[in-house]
Amino acid sequence: MPKSEVEDHLPAFVAKMQNEGLQPLVIDTFAYYYNQVLSGETGLVYDREIQPVALKDIQDFNHLKKYAAAGQRALKHCVRIVLNGGLGTTMGLTGPKSLIEAKNGKNFLEIILKQADHSGVQLALMNSFNTHAATRAALSKIKPARTPLQFIQHKFPKIQQKDLSPTAWPKNQALEWNPPGHGDVYTALHTSGMLENLQKSGIRYAFIHNLDNLGAQMESWLLGYFAECEFPFMMEVAEKTPADIKGGHLAKHRNGRLILREAAQCPQDEIKAFQDITRYRFFNTNNIWINLESLKTVFEKEQTLHLPMILNPKTVDPRKANSPAVYQVETAMGAAISLFDGATAVRVPRSRFFPVKSCNDLLALRSDCYVLEDRYQLRLNPKRLSAGKPETVKIKLDPNFYGKIDLLERRFKHGLPSLFDCESLNIEGDVYFESEVTIQGRVSIKNTQSTPAVVKKGSVINSDMAF
Repeated sequence: MPKSEVEDHLPAFVAKMQNEGLQPLVIDTFAYYYNQVLSGETGLVYDREIQPVALKDIQDFNHLKKYAAAGQRALKHCVRIVLNGGLGTTMGLTGPKSLIEAKNGKNFLEIILKQADHSGVQLALMNSFNTHAATRAALSKIKPARTPLQFIQHKFPKIQQKDLSPTAWPKNQALEWNPPGHGDVYTALHTSGMLENLQKSGIRYAFIHNLDNLGAQMESWLLGYFAECEFPFMMEVAEKTPADIKGGHLAKHRNGRLILREAAQCPQDEIKAFQDITRYRFFNTNNIWINLESLKTVFEKEQTLHLPMILNPKTVDPRKANSPAVYQVETAMGAAISLFDGATAVRVPRSRFFPVKSCNDLLALRSDCYVLEDRYQLRLNPKRLSAGKPETVKIKLDPNFYGKIDLLERRFKHGLPSLFDCESLNIEGDVYFESEVTIQGRVSIKNTQSTPAVVKKGSVINSDMAF
């Protein structure tokens, strides 16, 4: 794109963002990325620029228990920041994902509030323009013992792919904007005044994670390790399995710093190498620890936080594939690891990573494969582990009949089947379940009929079933 066109459209973007009341720092940040787009920058990270991280290069979670006492001392100086910007659109919702039932009749928000009460840690929510009002209304009904702090994620204007101009969509002007990814958490902390207020109240450390990952719980020895070693930034990573080939990975840049490469930043002709889990062994769980003084120093020095850009091609209306093609400028929270000298990563067990991105994940979470303990800590069912079963159950449900929450709940309205002894469950076609069903081992259930099939009450299924 010729440089002359930068002058044509950037003023229009600036005016649009000013009219929306966005702060100068947010506008400057978007302008930085927009200029990258106009100059042909794709945000891609090539294999030649990075090298894998070896097992010996990062500490193991289980070797850090000696820091538990230090973590307890540091707890009063820590805030737990939960990213609460997501709508459950992929599961058929129009409201915050935080308000759907997660476990034992409680939604994600209720469980996280209870966890914070028991740990004694200060809780903060980063809402988006889509979730803020509904979250505030929910909190007024829940009436937690300690109301969490709240601040709002920014938004960026969508860019038309055809000429890189601002997107206009009069049918629904809200669709002209996109959340700029969870990497915005740092700028939102700064511009909202939350960063300054936290520091004034004695908060030095922040633990940040996605709301839909109930495995991300405050752990004293991780906090103790982070605080005692005075790291500016720490990322929790886990070892990849074949199910994780599409996820982003940790690597070391040729400049010596750790770097996060997301799938959207990988060139198409290098996808095979990207997905090689024996080469790039560790993926980002999006559980992040950051020293707030270090973050403040970056803003004082650079005035802004320029994370690696992710340029996401989309349609202006994500539900309509024939709507105009746009770009969404986004950044990833974990990408900040490359901005801090002395940043580190720690290898954590899979139990600290269980995000709910689909109805498959939600069924597993609600099932007896997981338990919610007295202090609202989500755990893999210890009896399942002691019986030698895999840590997680692999679930693949037919998206035509289970892809939305209302469809899922309709087919399990008499209660969920026991998956305690299940290793994998694959359902094709329309299948309803009556109560007290047990599924064991590796099971495929297939209904090729034009009418729904029914699994009868009390059934024990330990082999494939067809209707």
